[in-house]
This record gives sequence, C-alpha cells and structure tokens, in this order.
Amino acid sequence: MSVRELYVKGAHVWIPDREQVWRCAQLTQDYKNHLVTVTFEDGQTQEIKVKSDEELPPLRNPEILIGENDLTSLSYLHEPAVLYNLQVRFCNQNAIYTYCGIVLVAINPYEELPIYGPDTISAYRGHSMGDLDPHIFAVAEEAFTQMERDNRDQSIIVSGESGAGKTVSAKYAMRYFASVGGSDSETQIEKKILASNPIMEAIGNAKTTRNDNSSRFGKYIELDFTRSYSIMGANMRTYLLEKSRVVFQAPEERNYHIFYQLCSAASDKKYSHLRLGPPETFHYMNQGLQEDPTPPRRSRPGHQDNFHYLNQGSSPSIEGVDDGADFIETCKALSLLGISEATQNQMFRILAGILHLGNIVIQDNGGDASTIDKGDESLAIVAELLGISASELKMWLCHRKITSGREVFTKPVTLSEATFSRDALAKHIYAKLFDWIVKEINKCFAAPTKPFRFIGVLDIYGFETFEINSFEQFCINYANEKLQQQFNQHVFKLEQEEYVKEQIEWEFINFYDNQPCIDLIESKLGILDLLDEECRMPKGSDQSWVEKLYDKCKKWDHFSKPRLSNTSFLIAHFADKVGYECAGFLEKNRDTVSEEQINLLKSSQISLVHALFTEKAQVAPTKVKVLPTGPSPAHSSKQMRKSVGSQFRDSLNLLMLTLNSTTPHYVRCIKPNDDKMAFTFDPTRAIQQLRACGVLETVRISAAGYPSRWTYHEFFCRYRVLCTSRDIVRNDMRLTCEKIIANMITDEDKFKFGRTKIFFRAGQVAYMEKLRADRLSACGIMIQKNVRMYIHRNRFRRMRNSAIVIQKYARGMASRRLAHHMRQTAAAIKIQACVRGWVKRVQYRRLVYTITRLQAHARGCWARQKYQHMRRDRAAIVIQKNVRQWLTRRRYLRAMRGFVIVQGLVRCFLARRQLKKLKIEAKSIEHQKKLNKGLENKIISLQQKLTEMKNENSFISSYKEEITVLKTRVTDLKGVEKQLKASNNQVSELEARIAELTKELEMERGEKMDVLTQKERADKENRELIEKLNEENVRLTKELSDAQKEETKRESEEYLRRKFEAEKQQLILENTDEKSGYQRLLKEFNRLEQKNEHLEEELAKFKGGNAHKRTASNVSNLSGASDAPTELVHDDASEFSSFPGDDDWMSDIGYGSVRSRSSEMSDSNRNLDNIEWSSQKTGDTSEIKIQVPQKMEDITLVLQLQNKVRELEKERRNLSKQIDHLESSSPPDDPQHAQELIRLQELEMENAKLKDDLNRLRKSIADSEPQNNRVQEFMRQFEALQDELERRREECIQLRTVLANRAHDLRSVTQTSYGKDVDIVNEDGELVLAYQTQKQVNRRQLEDELKKEKQRLHETETDYKGELERLRRDNERQQKLLAQNLCKSDATNSETLLQSEIMRLTSENLNLQGQVDNLTEQLKKYKRSLRAYAKKLKEAGGSSSKRSSAQGSPYGGDPTDMLDVNTTNEGEVLPIIRKKEREYMGMFEYDRREEMQIIRVLVYELKPRVAVTLLPGLPAYILFMCIRHTDHINDDEKVRSLLNNIVNGVKRVIKKRHEDLDSTVLWLSNVLRLLHNLKQYSGDKAFQAENTVKQNEQSLKNFDLSEYRQVLSDIAVWIYNGVIKLMEEKVQPLIVPSILEHEAIAGLSGNKPGGMRGRTGSVARELESPVEPQKALDLLLKEMTQFYRTLAMFGTDPELITQVFRQIFYFICAGSLNNLLLRKDMCHWSKGMQIRYNLSHLEQWTRDMRLHESGVTDTLAPIIQAAQLLQARKSDDDVHSICDMCDKLSVSQIIKILNLYTPADEFEDRVPISFIHKIQAKLQERAEGEQAQATLLMNTKFAFPVRFPFNPSSIHLEDIELPDALPLTMLKKV
Repeated sequence: MSVRELYVKGAHVWIPDREQVWRCAQLTQDYKNHLVTVTFEDGQTQEIKVKSDEELPPLRNPEILIGENDLTSLSYLHEPAVLYNLQVRFCNQNAIYTYCGIVLVAINPYEELPIYGPDTISAYRGHSMGDLDPHIFAVAEEAFTQMERDNRDQSIIVSGESGAGKTVSAKYAMRYFASVGGSDSETQIEKKILASNPIMEAIGNAKTTRNDNSSRFGKYIELDFTRSYSIMGANMRTYLLEKSRVVFQAPEERNYHIFYQLCSAASDKKYSHLRLGPPETFHYMNQGLQEDPTPPRRSRPGHQDNFHYLNQGSSPSIEGVDDGADFIETCKALSLLGISEATQNQMFRILAGILHLGNIVIQDNGGDASTIDKGDESLAIVAELLGISASELKMWLCHRKITSGREVFTKPVTLSEATFSRDALAKHIYAKLFDWIVKEINKCFAAPTKPFRFIGVLDIYGFETFEINSFEQFCINYANEKLQQQFNQHVFKLEQEEYVKEQIEWEFINFYDNQPCIDLIESKLGILDLLDEECRMPKGSDQSWVEKLYDKCKKWDHFSKPRLSNTSFLIAHFADKVGYECAGFLEKNRDTVSEEQINLLKSSQISLVHALFTEKAQVAPTKVKVLPTGPSPAHSSKQMRKSVGSQFRDSLNLLMLTLNSTTPHYVRCIKPNDDKMAFTFDPTRAIQQLRACGVLETVRISAAGYPSRWTYHEFFCRYRVLCTSRDIVRNDMRLTCEKIIANMITDEDKFKFGRTKIFFRAGQVAYMEKLRADRLSACGIMIQKNVRMYIHRNRFRRMRNSAIVIQKYARGMASRRLAHHMRQTAAAIKIQACVRGWVKRVQYRRLVYTITRLQAHARGCWARQKYQHMRRDRAAIVIQKNVRQWLTRRRYLRAMRGFVIVQGLVRCFLARRQLKKLKIEAKSIEHQKKLNKGLENKIISLQQKLTEMKNENSFISSYKEEITVLKTRVTDLKGVEKQLKASNNQVSELEARIAELTKELEMERGEKMDVLTQKERADKENRELIEKLNEENVRLTKELSDAQKEETKRESEEYLRRKFEAEKQQLILENTDEKSGYQRLLKEFNRLEQKNEHLEEELAKFKGGNAHKRTASNVSNLSGASDAPTELVHDDASEFSSFPGDDDWMSDIGYGSVRSRSSEMSDSNRNLDNIEWSSQKTGDTSEIKIQVPQKMEDITLVLQLQNKVRELEKERRNLSKQIDHLESSSPPDDPQHAQELIRLQELEMENAKLKDDLNRLRKSIADSEPQNNRVQEFMRQFEALQDELERRREECIQLRTVLANRAHDLRSVTQTSYGKDVDIVNEDGELVLAYQTQKQVNRRQLEDELKKEKQRLHETETDYKGELERLRRDNERQQKLLAQNLCKSDATNSETLLQSEIMRLTSENLNLQGQVDNLTEQLKKYKRSLRAYAKKLKEAGGSSSKRSSAQGSPYGGDPTDMLDVNTTNEGEVLPIIRKKEREYMGMFEYDRREEMQIIRVLVYELKPRVAVTLLPGLPAYILFMCIRHTDHINDDEKVRSLLNNIVNGVKRVIKKRHEDLDSTVLWLSNVLRLLHNLKQYSGDKAFQAENTVKQNEQSLKNFDLSEYRQVLSDIAVWIYNGVIKLMEEKVQPLIVPSILEHEAIAGLSGNKPGGMRGRTGSVARELESPVEPQKALDLLLKEMTQFYRTLAMFGTDPELITQVFRQIFYFICAGSLNNLLLRKDMCHWSKGMQIRYNLSHLEQWTRDMRLHESGVTDTLAPIIQAAQLLQARKSDDDVHSICDMCDKLSVSQIIKILNLYTPADEFEDRVPISFIHKIQAKLQERAEGEQAQATLLMNTKFAFPVRFPFNPSSIHLEDIELPDALPLTMLKKV
C-alpha cells in the first residue's frame, strides 16, 4: 500500500494555520502531479503544491477513532491528531484526562468537577489503568498495585507550567493513597498527610497572572508503607522556594497566601499584639503606589493593603477565596500536626515581623551613607515581634563590618545597599521559617520504624518562558531538562520491553537526547560552573559573567548570543529556545545575608527565632552564604559557601537518583487558556505546552515503532468481515489473522506478529478501517439493492391489483350514479311543482300576517302616546302641589329660627347681668367666712382621721407580725396534717386488708370444714358399701357352693353338655377369626374405652349414695355408661369424627426435629401381660348384674346378640366411611371446619378437666381404704387401662393430624406462593429443588428411626400373638374346668351356674371381637389415608422433604420434628408418634449456675448445619422461655444476667464468624425472633392483636424489657449490615463481568482499535474480572439464589429478605452504572442492548423468587435507563422523550453518557454537540431540585433504612420440646 492510495477524493487532512495551528480540510480530488486541492469547512478552497510525498499534509484519523481515551490508539500519530483529539475530549466530552501511552495528560478545567469523591476512589480501586476512563486515580492505582505486586518503590511525576493544575493533581493522588492505604493505628497518618496540604499551600502558594493558587516551590513527598501496604509515615523534600516573592510581586500577583490570611485575622483580639497597622506605615504594602502624589490615607487596621510586601501586585484579593476561612483551616491543620498554639503564635509573630520589616523606611544620609529615623514605628514593632534590640537592628541595616587584617571597621552603606540588605533579611527569615515548618511536618510524618516501601509524588514546576527570564526560570528549565531526559529513557525502555516480550524484530528508534543541553549547564566550564566562579570573584558582576559565557560556551550548539543584546544569552532547550537576562544572576546565586544580622537574630528572646538561626546549616535544604567580617572561623565548612545553583544541582541529582530507583508514572498538566475560562481550549497555548512537556515526543517515539496493537481474538472479531470462510482456521487464530492481513497489506514492514498481539505501523489501522468500511458499505449496498427491488416489485404488484379493483368499482359506481341521476331528475321535477305551490301560499300568508301586525302596532302606538300624555299631566299637578307645600314650610321654619335666636340673645343678656351681681357678692367678707368655716371643719376632721389611721397602722403592724407567726405554725400544722392523713390512709388500708384477710380466712375455714365433712361422709359411705359388698360376696360364694353340691341330675348334664359343645365349636370359629386379625389389636382403642366406661360406672357405684352430689364433670363422664354394647359403637364413631379438632394432640407434637424424650420409651411394656386377669371377677360380677336378666335365657339369645352386634358394627363402618369422605371433601380452611375445630378444642379442654376430677376422686377413694386390697387392685387396673386408653387415643389422633397437616401444608404453600394457579406449583420441578437439600440432611435420620420403629412394632406384634395364644389356652382351660365342676356339682344348680358362665364368656368374646374388628377397620382406614397422602407428597416433589419456610405450618412454621412418613418394603407408612404427658406453662427452669452452659450450647457452639435441622428460631424460643421463667419467679438479677450474657454471646459469635454467611444469617434470624417474642409477650396491646388467649396469659408480668428490645434491635441492625457486607463482597467481582461485559447476543460486539492503554495494556491486577464474562451472569444468579436459600432456610422474615435483596440490587446497580460512566468503550448502541438483556435475567430471577412485587427491581432503574439511553435514538425530536425516560438518572450522569457515547462503526452518526446542549438545557429545570444527585457516581456505600416489621409467632411455647441435638439437660420444662 502506497501513500498515494490514502490521498483520494473525500479524504480529510490537516493544513497548518497561524490562528488555529491546524485546520481540517477535505480533498476535492485525488492527489496527483504534486498538487493537493482541499476545501475547508467554511467553503474556502486552496491548492497546495508539495515537492515530495513526505511533505503531504497529515491525514486525519477516521471518525470512529476521534475522541479516544488513549492518544496512541489513533491510527495517525502526529501533532494535529493529538491536538484535535484533546480538544474534542475537553470541549465536547468535558473529559479533562487523556492517556498518551504511559503519560496521563490532565487539562485544567477551571471548574470544580464531581469526579473525586469516595465513590470514584472505590470505582478505580482494583482496576487496571486502561479499564476505566483516564483519571489521576487510575495512575495512583497503577502505582499502588505495582508496589504491591513487584515489591518496588514507585513515583508519580506531576509537571506542567503554572496554572496547569499540578498541585491539585498531586493532592488528589495523595488523597487516593491515603484512602486505599489508610492505617488503622492511632496516628492516623493519612489524615495528617491530607492536613499538610493547606499548610503548604498557605506558605508556598501564591497568586500569579496564570494561576490563583500557584506553587512557588517544588516538592517531593514520599509516602511510606508497611509490609501490609498501609501508610505508616511520610517525608517531604522541597526545592527552590521563590523567596523573591516575599519582597516583590509583579502586577496582578500576590505574595504568599499566609500573609493575607494573617491580615484577615487582625481584628481578632488574639492577634492584636501583631500590630498590623494602617497601610501608610507599611512600605512593603504601598510600594506599588509610590508614584501616586496624593498623601496616604488611613485605612482599616490589619488589611493587606497596609503592607508593602503584600500590595505591590495591586491584587490583594482572589475572587471566590475567603482568606479568613482559609486561615482558620490552616490553624486547624497546624494543630492536627502537633504544633501547639504557643508555637503557632511565635510563627505568626515572625510573619508579622517580616511584614513590618518591609515598612522600615531607610533614608539617604548623603553620600554613601543611609539612616533610619529614631521614631520609626515599624522598627520598634519588628524588634518587639522578633525579640531583638531595635538599636542593633537599626545599626546593622545601615552599616556593615569590614575586616582588614586585625582591624575591624564599621562602614555605612548606601540607600540601595541598605534596602537590599533589608529585603535579603526578610527573604532569609521567611526561607528559614519555611524550612522549619517543613521539618516539623516531616517530624509529624516520621514513621516509628523503617518503612518497607514508598510512593513518591513529585509536584514540580514545568518549563517556563517569559518576556524577561532570570535565575529562577533558568533553574526551573534546568530541572525540566533532567526530568525530560529521564522520561525519554523510560519511554524508550518500555517500548523495547514490549517488543522483547512479544518476540518481534525491532530496530533502534531515534529519539531526542537532551544530554548536550544538560552538559552545557552542569559540566565543567558550563553555565553553573562559570556562575559560581564569577560569584567567588571580588569584583564579579553579571556583565563580566555573561561575557565569559560568550567566550567559553560558544562551542555548544545549544548556546547562542542574541544579535541585539550584550546582557542576555540563549539556550536551546528541548521545548523551545529561551533567552535569559543576566541581571541579578550573581546576587541570586550568592543569596548573601550579613553575619551581624544573623547574630542579632540568634540573640532573640523568642525561642522559635533563636531556634531557626542556631540549628545546623545542613538541616535546611536551602543553604545561605553568610558574609564574613574577617578571616573565616575554624568551624566554618565548605558546605556553607555553596551557591544556590550548586545546591540546586546537588538536590536535583539526588532527586534523579531517587526517581531512577523507582518505577515512574507521569502526569502532564496542560493549561487550556490564559483567561482561566472553564472548558475553553486555546490550540496555540496547548500546542506550546504539549511540545514542552514531552507528550509529542512520546507520540513521536510511538509512531516510529508500532503504535497500534491488537490481540488476535480482537483483530479477528473486528476484521472478520474482510476474510472468507476458507481463510478461517478454527484452531489457530494467529494463522487466520495472518491470512486476513495478507489479503489487505502487502508490505511486511507495516506489521509484525507477536506472541499474543499484532503490531501495526501508524496509519495501517486507518487503512484497514477504510477497507472494512468499504466492505460493509458494499454489503449494505447489496442488501439495500435487493431489499429495494423486493419492495418496489411488491409495490408495483399491489398498485396493479389495486388499479384493477379501482377500475371495476369506478365503472360500477359511474353506472349507479347515472341511474341515480335519472331518478333524481324525475323526482326533482315533481318536487319543484310542490315546492313552488307551497312557496306561493306561504308568501300570501306572510303578507296578510304582516299587514295585520302593522295595523295592530300602529294602533297600539297611538294609544300608548295618549296614555303617556295623561300621565305627564297628572305628574305635573303632583309636583306643583309638593313644591308649593315645601316653599310654605321653609318660610315657616325660617321665621321660627329667627324667634329662637332673638330669645337666646335676650336670655344671654340677662344671665350676664346676674353673673356680675354674683361676682360682687362673692368678693365680700361675709361670703369668705362662710367658705372658710366649712374648710376648718374639714381640716379638723382630717386630723382626727389621721390620728386614727396612725393608731390603726401600728395595730396592723403588730397584727402582721402575729400573722407571720401564725402562718409558720399553720405550715407546720399542715405538714403534720398531711402525715396524719397518710397515716390514716395507711391505717384504713391495713384495716381493709385485715378485714379481707379475715374474710378469706373464714371462707377457707368454711370450705375446709365442708371438705372434711364431705370426706368423713364419703369415708363412712365407702366403709358401708365395702361391708355390703363383702356380705354379698360371702352370700354369693355360699350359694355357688350349694349349687355345686345339689347338682345331681345326669340328664340335665347331658343336655347342657351338648349345648356346651355347640357353643364350644362357635367359640373355636371365632378364635380362628381372631388369629387372622391379630394385627388389629395394635391400637385396642374401643376395648379400652369400654373398660374405662365400665370402671367409671363401678366407681360411681362405689361413690353413690343419697348424700353425694355429682358435679357437672361427673355427670358428663358417667352419663354414657348405661348400656355398654350400644355405647361402644357410638363412642367409636364419635371419636373418629372428633379427633381432627382435638387440641390436646398438638401439645404432644414437637417442632422441627425436636424430640420428646418420653416418647422414646418403649411402649411394649404396656401389653396384656401387665393386666391381672384374675381380678376381673368383681368387674364381671357387676356386668352380670347389669346385663344378665333375672330370668335365665337360652344360648340362642346370645347368638342373636352377636348378630345384632355385627349389624351395628357394619353400620359403624358405613358411618366411618361417610366421615372419611366428608373429611377429605371439606377443605381444612373452611370457616365451618374452623368453627368445628374450635368447638372440639373446647370440648377436649372440658374433657381434660373431667379426667382430672375423676383422677382426684379415684385417688381419694384409694386413700380412704388403704387396707382394702380389692379396692387397691381395682384402682391399679383402672390406672393401667386409663393410661393405655390415653396413649392409644393420642396415637390415633396424632397419626390422623400428621396426615391432615401434610395435606394442609402442601395446599397452603401452593396457595401462598402461586395464588389460584396451584397447577404450576411443580411445573418445572422447583419443589424438588426446594426439598432436595433437606432430604439429604434427614434421610439417614429417618431411615434409622423407621428401622427402630419397625423393630418395635415387630416385637409388639410378637407379644400380641403370644397374648392371643395365651387367651385361647386360658379359654380352653376354663371350659374344661367348668365341665369338671359341672360333673361334680349338684344337679339342681348346675344348669344355672353353667348358663351364667356361658353368658359371661360370650359377653367377653363379643366385646373382644368387636374391639378387634374396630381396630382392624381403623388400621385399614389409616393405611389408606397414609397411602393417599404419600402419593400426594410424591407427586408434589418428595415425601421426606422438609421445608424451612415459615409458611407451611398452621403455626407459622413447618415443624421439623413432625417426622415425615416414609414407606416400608411392604408399602406401609409408619409415622413417628409423640406422647403427651402433661400441660405446660411454656417456660424452661434452670439453675443460675448453669447459665453460661446454656449460652455456650445455644450460642457459642450452635452450628448452622445443626440449626438448619431445627425449628427456625428455636434458640430464640428456648432463650425466651428461660426469660419467662425468670419473670415468673421475679428474679431481677437473674434476668439481667441472662440477657447480658445473651447479648454478649451473640456479639462474640458474630465477631468470630463474621465471614461466615450461614452463621450471620442464623443469628440475624434468631435475634429478630427473640426481639419479636419480647414484643409479642410484653403485655403491650399494640403487639397482642394476633395473640391467642393462652399467649396473652403467658405475657411477662414483672419486667419491662423495652430497653433490651432496643439493644437487640441495634444488634440486629449490626448483623444485618454484616450480612449485606458479606453479600456485597461476594457479588462485587461478578457485577462488571455479568452486567457489562457478558455478551449473550452474538454478533453485537463493538470492539474498536486500542492503544497502549487498552484493557490488557496495564500491568495492574484485574480484580474485577476473576471469572470469564460469559460465565459471570450464571455465577451471579447462582450466588443470588444461594443467598435466597440461606435466608429462607434459617427462617428469615420475608420482609427482611426483601430489604436484603433491595440493598444488593442497589449495590449491583451502583457498581455497574459507576463502571459504565467511567468506560468510554462501553458507551455504544450494541453494548446498551447487551446490558439490557443481562438485566432482564435479574428481573426474571426476582419474578421466580416472588420478589418483584416488593419493588426490588426498582433499584435497578438507573442502570436500566442508562442502557435504554444508549439504545435510544438521539435526534432533536427525541429530546423530550429522553428526558422523560431518564428520570432516575442525574443530569450529570445523562450528560456524561451522551459525551461518552461513541459509535462502534462509521455507519452510525455521533451524538451532535447541539443535541447534548438541548438535553442539558431541558434538564436544567429538573436540576434545580436535584441537589441530592449533584455527584456523578452513585454512592456504593448508601444503605436503605433498615426496618424490622413486627412478626408475631403462632407457635405455642408450651408445645416446644428440647431436641436431642442440643445437650440442654439442665433445662426443665414447666
């Protein structure tokens, strides 16, 4: 490929321009004949003649590459490409950072940007340098990571000219290190490092014309790290402080900030001693105003304009800067660094002394002398502030010592020399103070031990050139030459290492070497050497020095002499040629201060001033030469005579050694314009700095090699379109890429194949992009051609068919219209005739009507006129009448008024006459006497009254004193009265209490007497009854013996024997049936029930009598014992119909895997062997009395009774089947069913009470007759039968309830989870997945238990078989005995006796057969039910599964100790049965000494694998039951100790296992359950709404534990935060790969060419991608599912699960959105579609887990809207829709995404700047109320408020049993 191929029509090139530096133009024709014709954007055309191809204008990069993060990723690497890319990023995208290979280019935005917050630091932590958008944090992370991995020191070099933002960049870099490397020690060194910034800015920064906060010194800060890479200390080195600024500032500049800050605090009384006076008295303040002839005016004290050293720049303030606030911050920073207030005060005295020193006025004293006025106020202030003598200061400011041999002379100095001496002293003092502050900061930073590694941050001045350049600019440019040399060598080294690593051939790259320029400056006879030599000359001058330069340095190519100047010289630096003026070089290099002045300061009374000038000289980085007055003292060293230039050279060499020993990282700061305007780019200023800072040199080195680099996979994905299918080798990606490149590029020098990458020369990527675009364009044209052909063909066919149809319908319409027109014409004629006639008639009628109306109106008008005339006449008459009346009345009133006036005047005249007479009379003596007489009487009376008042006053005074005494006594009496009342109240209360106790005592005494009376009466009746029974027994025995003796007749014996044989055969048949149904004796329910009723009847007979009164419970117990055979059937039916609602069985069922120890006792000992059959005689006798009629019946009657019993048994079976059918058909949650359950529970409670009464009566009977063996034996049999009955009954009830609950659990789970759509409960096997975990855990346990149960049942079966065989043998034995007795007995009574025995045996056999049949039918029915339920469970996903969710059980949790059924080999279902022993109060009693053992078992040693097998929250239930017991016994210390141990135990466990998710979730669930229990049983009505009556009775009675509830709530919040943290740590590495990088949609990849800083270009570790992106999404969903299962497994509240995943989804959204906002390569259309697709998986997951309704996915709204914004159309018409769509994104986020948006191909247009401005303007309205979203990145540390909704438990405390898994033998259930 030749160069000419690229210069074709339409290509874009760069043309040089004076104003814009480079202008973009487009070729209007192909390049030929060395002529280039271009057209600019403004339409201007230009022809450019080039001599050769090398002079062709640079090509512009493809549109797709413009605005890239890395300049080296540009295909064409040259100056205009770099400049334009920076301008586009800065102005259009507001991106201030750009990579240029290893250099970070930072452009000062002159505006605060929200990109430096903690969220941004977190976003860049752990990411490689090329992963996210360029940032100073990325460079800092690269340095920190390399230090960790390579175990090597690092350094960050920040350079740039003044105002470019060097200090800010260095500050943010240190902030990053302080954040990621923060130590946990007490020193908090990272805070101190950040606190040093305001101090160094105050004493080292100043305002310049280019920067408001320019650093006027260079500094190198080393941050020391430990072996764990946490900051342990720091060290700061400074370079070349600009001391001249202390005494001089250029226009529009300021002195150092600290002076202005100090002046702003002058009004504070604390600093009044600094004497910051008016400006007229300060020479350093008003020097800039000396040309003003007007006299100085007084101003406010303390203002900076008062000081000559501060106002020379005429710019005392900075816009937006508050010096007072900065001063407060500086003082705080000094205090934080350990500098006391006293030391700070001395510092401020020195600073104020420097200001006053500048105001000392030195006058010319004629000739070569100068003087200072004695009354100079500033001189005295300086002496006072610095603690020195004013006279000596005055002396040595105007004189100096000269030593000649042994003589010492004092010589006055001139005015200029004195002024220079004063300013030199001021500079020296400030430099010393500066060095001291740096030293103190380093002391504060100093590490206690030797650091392991360090990271250095170098903030140094960049290349400077002004109109007049002096010694400072020379040193600055010299330092930049050294740094540039090191930079060039490092860049070349990295390029070389990259080529060697990839194993490609490379040639040496020529780069600019500035070693000759450095040699010119620092070599022997170089500039610095000649300068030091001239400084040592006695009469050395700047002019003589520059002449030496002209002579000695002319051999250097980089040195030259200006044509028109003999006082300057030129040096060709790497950046530009700079001219330096020699004036001041020697003095600045010497930096001399008078030795007498130094000695004066050493004698200061101020400790800090004395310390500054007595310390060793080598401590200070900046050395000062002291002028000696005589021979050099012996102790003076050579080092003290070093010049400033030599010191700077040495320190610079030391710095270079340090940098060369570290891995450098470069930050180049660029100043975009000189006007400090935000985001304004001046190309001329920018290109100057790019050339000076080495960026273009980096570009040149990269362009000389192979700047464009692709991995083989990325290259293939990008340019696969340029190859054919036969070129693709699936197993060899490199071979495939070689074939693709061979088809495109023929010149092998344009590319190289490395091990993992392909390297291209500059311009090749642009060429390949052109080929790719051409190929895609051709493909697009082909597709468009065929699509358009298809569209037009279909359009033509539709048009033709449409035309035919239209013609058909048009012709039909025309015909219809013609016919219609003809009909309309005929109709119109007819209508016209009718209408015309009608019109004429109407016209006539209107005419008649009009005439009639006119006549009527005319006549009416005439009548109205006449009427009006008559009315006017009448009105005129009325008016005349009234007017005449008014005139007459007015005349009358006027006359009357005149009469009254005349009368008044006359009466006044008479009154005045009378008044004169009275006045004359009043003046007479007689009249005065009359008046005085009355006055005398009044005076006398008043005197009398006054006397009386005095007496009364004295009486009142005494009375008041008495009242005071009485009041005191009344107060005392009131106190006594109160005490008396209180005593009376206590007495009355005690009396009332005594009366109540007396009354209760009397009642108890009466009840006791009644009880004793009843007991005596009952004892008496029992004794009488027993005597009667004994007599009856004796009589019956006697009769039986007589009957046996009297049996003599043989015929009757034979007759009876035949009957007996028939009956015997019948019994044998019945016994055979009993053998076939031996398993039916497993339950023996009905037989025991019947026995119980018989025994109750006998007990009633024993207790019966006229004096005994039955209670209601006795009546209910004995009412059903009248007819045993009939009652047997009814009781059995009622029992089966009532047991599902029995409440007692629940008391016996444990929860979870809780096991009842009593249930483990074998029941085999309760067999028939334990019943003494010989004692049945008495009971049988009673049965005979009840059932056998007085008249003897035949055996046929017995057979009839048997048939009747069989019929009743058949009827009972039918009824049982109907009951089963009703139970299976009626849903358990039916309201009627619920009412029945409640009713049955109440009946069961009543039944329990009746049983207790019966037991008490039985016990009283047994105690009353302790000597009667028959009664005691009867009681034992009754108890045995009662226990057997209770056990069998409970077993049946529990078995039925287990099965019923299983069906209810399944139905409730499906309804809760799926609502009405129950059919989808197992459509994808999710129940199997839910049960699988628990099935594995409990399978072995169930198998062991079932084996034990089978063995026990087998033993019981064997016992029952033996028992039946023993009964059969006993029956046969009794028959033989009867036969023998009949033979020996008397013939007369033998028939009666035999008949009685037969009736008794028949009755017993009937009862046994009925019981066996009932039990058999019962067992069959249970087996059928078990099979049905087992089938349902199997269909639902597993019969032995356990659920940890709290939704399955009627009590809010699925009891895990209710063992699931499991089929045996015979297909039978064998449940595990629990036995109820007693009623409990729901408490656990324990000894306080065992308290720690309980905590150890329940808290410390409880493992999650054990807890998962228990009831969710079981430890919390047990602990609360212990708390209830402490409340029950009212033990304050015990409950406090228990609660404190619980809290401390939980804290200890969580701290120990904080990294175990199962443990933290386990205790989160248990702490919340304990908190809920404390609320539920607190007695507060607000928490008792859902409690049962029993639960309300169990509330805490004595303690208020609300404070502990708050403690538990705080612990729960702490554990919750730990759970969230663990989940976030597991999810964080998967967020970016799964949400942003996972590409599930094939063919939408948007990879673009990458540079040196691609995603594989950095050496930092990639912590954010531990897995492949293609697997990350599945792993994320797997982790989320595991989280959900863990939370559900331990019974976490559903509301809390929702809060957890709401927080996790917010964290996912924040992490992915923050990463997206910092990655330009992700912001394109195809990636937006991929992101939206990946997020849809998370949304589907929430739907699968039933979390979508709780608003969990709402937290994903920002990232979803960001993906939608990437996919949205971006035209002017879409402004409103985009603003409405992105309501969850902040304005800065929307603008950032639009700025980052880059098309993946050239066929997509870029987002216009005008569109972004419109969006921004539209969003301003929303931005006004968007204060909380001012930052760019989302806060990943944000946490939603945690709420723990109250969740009461429906589990009864008395039902909870202790499991075997928890060794809690010390607990006793009460």
